Amino acid sequence: MNRLVTEHLSIGYGDRLIVDDLNLRIPDGKITALVGANGSGKSTILKTMARLLRPQSGNVLLDGKAIARMHTKEVAKELAMLPQNPVAPEGLTVSELVSYGRFPHQRGFGSFTKEDKRMINWALQVTGMMELADRSIEQMSGGQRQRAWIAMALAQGTDILFLDEPTTFLDMAHQLEVLKLLERLNQVEGRTIVIVVHDLNHAAQYAQHVVAIKQGVATYQGTPNEVITADMLRDVFGIEADIIRDPRTDAPLCIPFGLVSETEEQQRELIFS
Repeated sequence: MNRLVTEHLSIGYGDRLIVDDLNLRIPDGKITALVGANGSGKSTILKTMARLLRPQSGNVLLDGKAIARMHTKEVAKELAMLPQNPVAPEGLTVSELVSYGRFPHQRGFGSFTKEDKRMINWALQVTGMMELADRSIEQMSGGQRQRAWIAMALAQGTDILFLDEPTTFLDMAHQLEVLKLLERLNQVEGRTIVIVVHDLNHAAQYAQHVVAIKQGVATYQGTPNEVITADMLRDVFGIEADIIRDPRTDAPLCIPFGLVSETEEQQRELIFS
């Protein structure tokens, strides 16, 4: 049984329906990538699965229980969410930020227990942030800041981790830094990770399961080889692309060369202009 599933999930803002009758099964112990065009509903789905948004109908089930009816702290002990572009209070140090991840486990305003301190130190170590623990967040590079936020999520001690576009606005080196960390957390720690990602080649390289969203519908689901195809790119993204094999990993690589709506003459004009 998959720990995390959605059943007939419909999500909207006011009268505008974003997602309709969504049924997903998130594979345990794998990295799942949600991909799709801008405005397709990827982040909305992720936020709803993390209980940051309430669906109009349907359920998100965690271990067979509807998370909407679970206590907030109970949910926070099972899954952690890293939103887009999180902002820390000015002057906050890395260790202070990471300690916030232990709040779901605290009772009242008590001090940190030995277990809290152990989890904070473990999260700092596994993300490579121990040496930067006393440095303020605003002094960090983009990649370091993302690792600090991931460390905070890890300190919650959850088996399920959600991340909404964690590589956005990062240069290539810092993107790889974050993706390699997530890969290690999955392979070594066995974390179930659900990530919204724009770069299809990142999804193909680092995810074992891919869900392609088109106008709020999970149109394609499966392994990268099953999902990342020329037909899917044409249907979901409206682009023409060649799919080749990565010489190192044999994962599919997407090389776009035109828009579905373009004529060949328009494409030539774009290429030679």
